[in-house]
Amino acid sequence: MNFSEKTQREYKDRLFKAIFGRETEESKRWRLDLYNALNDTNYTDPDALELNTIENVIYITMRNDVSFLIDDQMVLLEQQSSHNQNMALRGFLYFSQLYQIYLAKKELDVNRSKKIEIPAPKFVVLYNGSTRTEDEFEIKLSDSFILKDGSHNGAYEWTAFVKNINENHNEGLQKKCNALYDYSRFVGKVRHNKESGMEIQEAVNRAVNEAIEENLLDGFFVKQKAEVIGMILEEFDEERFKKNMREEGYEDGLADGSFKKAIESAENLLKMGINTPEQISQAIGLPLEQVLQIQKRSCENRISND
Repeated sequence: MNFSEKTQREYKDRLFKAIFGRETEESKRWRLDLYNALNDTNYTDPDALELNTIENVIYITMRNDVSFLIDDQMVLLEQQSSHNQNMALRGFLYFSQLYQIYLAKKELDVNRSKKIEIPAPKFVVLYNGSTRTEDEFEIKLSDSFILKDGSHNGAYEWTAFVKNINENHNEGLQKKCNALYDYSRFVGKVRHNKESGMEIQEAVNRAVNEAIEENLLDGFFVKQKAEVIGMILEEFDEERFKKNMREEGYEDGLADGSFKKAIESAENLLKMGINTPEQISQAIGLPLEQVLQIQKRSCENRISND
C-alpha cells in the first residue's frame, strides 16, 4: 500500500480534530484549555466537557469540527482554512442534527405539550486561511436569506463567531491556550515552507521536524509524526483539487458535501476499473479533465508503491 492510499484509509481526522477532538487524556486537557480561553472561564475538570461530535455527517463536510456539551451549553468548534460565507448555514444544519441526537438520547418528544429545555448553542469558527481578515467577525444566517431588505426584523437568527488564529491575530486568545498557539504555529510553518518554494512533502516534513525540535504540543509531533504528515498531505491534496476546480469554474453551485462525494465516487469507480473516465464524468457530473487528473494521481501512486 502506498503512502497516499494509507492516508486516505487511516488519516480521516484533520489535525485540529486530532488535537482537540479525541478522547485521549491530552486531547481532553487541550479541549478544556481552549474552551476556557474562548470563554474566560476556569473549569478544571476535563471530563466536564462531554464530547458529542457527529461522525460522517450526511451532506455536511465538517471534518475539522469538535462538538461537546458543558453545563447547559452545546458548543461546536470548527477550524476553517478557507473563507466560507456559508459557515452560519453549515453550523445551523449541523446543530439541527446535534439536537435531534440530544432529544433521542434524553427520550424527549417535541410533540408533547410541556416545554422542552435544550442546551444553548454556541458556534465558533477558528480561521487560519491565507485570505486576510480582521481578528474577529460574525457571519449571520440572515445574510443568506432571500429577503435582503431586513423584513425578517431579526426574528430568526443564527451566528457563526469567527476568530482569526493566524500569526499576529488574536494573540491574547492564543496566549491563554498553549495548544492553540502550538497548532497555529505549526500550520504557519507549513505555509511558510510552501510559500518559500518547497514541494508540499518537504514543506510538511520540515515543519514536523521543527515542531519536534521546539516540543510543540508537549511531544505530540514525536508520537504522531506519521499521522500528522498523512493528515496534512491529504488535506493539501483536497485543497489543491478544489482550487483547480474553482479556477476552471466547475465548483460553483456544488455544495461542499456533494463536491467531496463526487471526488470519492470518481476515485472508487476508477479503482474498480469497470468504467472509463468519460463514463465516470457523465455519471457523477465532474468534468472529464478532473477525472483524468484523479486517474493520473492514482497511477502515480501505484507506480511509486511498486
